[in-house]
Amino acid sequence: MSFSAADLGQTRFAVSPMWEVVTSFRLLNVEEDPPLHRRWAAQVRPRLLSAGLDRGWLAALIPGAGYLADFLTPTPAGPFPELAAELAAIRASRPENVRADLDTIAAKSRPAPRLRLLHEDPEAVLEKVTAEIETYWELALAPYWPRVRQLLEADVFHRARQVAEHGSAHVLNELHESVSWEAGTLRMVRRHCSLTRDQTGSGLLLVPSAFAWPRVLTRSVAPEPPQLAYPARGIGTLWEPRATKASDAVAAVLGRSRTMLLAELDTPASTTQLARHSGLSAAAVSQHLTALRDAGLVTGHRTGRSVLYARTAIADALLTPVG
Repeated sequence: MSFSAADLGQTRFAVSPMWEVVTSFRLLNVEEDPPLHRRWAAQVRPRLLSAGLDRGWLAALIPGAGYLADFLTPTPAGPFPELAAELAAIRASRPENVRADLDTIAAKSRPAPRLRLLHEDPEAVLEKVTAEIETYWELALAPYWPRVRQLLEADVFHRARQVAEHGSAHVLNELHESVSWEAGTLRMVRRHCSLTRDQTGSGLLLVPSAFAWPRVLTRSVAPEPPQLAYPARGIGTLWEPRATKASDAVAAVLGRSRTMLLAELDTPASTTQLARHSGLSAAAVSQHLTALRDAGLVTGHRTGRSVLYARTAIADALLTPVG
């Protein structure tokens, strides 16, 4: 794809919740035991099966390979959009664009009955699609989002520094082994179709992803800038247990029981699970979690009849030894 100096100057980064929804859902569909995301998948997959999301709208819209519907990844308005803003953009998708995406999916495989309903009445059915996306988010991504977002933001800040030090062309050449920039042209190896400037708007949007590896994915919808979702740096360490030392100093402030619960929340857990692991009663755990949530140290995410609690970045910093 040919680029001008103006396009290069309009290159920007964004962290997109919807790109993580799409790529993570596809990963769960394609790989039974994904090596880089094994711990996460083992926790999440039973929840999705219980909620029936393996046979819902997302299962119909996100095939195991090939084309991804462009309307599912709208252009982020800013560098760090919230999921709610992206869902609003999906609901506002033009019906003709939705139908064009569905026609492309149908041309490559037999369309699911759900997609025929979406084709007939996009405006009404998109409400159901976005409602299911919210459910998937709460079950699969929200409890882990502080950890995932920290990884993605770190990638953006690293590459922004690289742009400042070496320029945008250098960053494009360092982005992924399949991407190269030379003489005003952005090339992607092993891509099944070529992108031309008349298919896209000006500029380029680069989106780091925790779940896209090992691929680079693209979106091109005129008149919006092309999007390129690439694997973020450090994915291999994303789900490793975080080394925490619940020091006496932290316990002196929070109390030993609350400090112990924070240490247990290296992965999201319910009140029942925490009670089982800590030896505290469920009532005591619930009381402590309420206090920790009010203090901004944990977040709660409803999954069916239970609530999963996760440590926040503030709690991570609190439990990380200094020096």
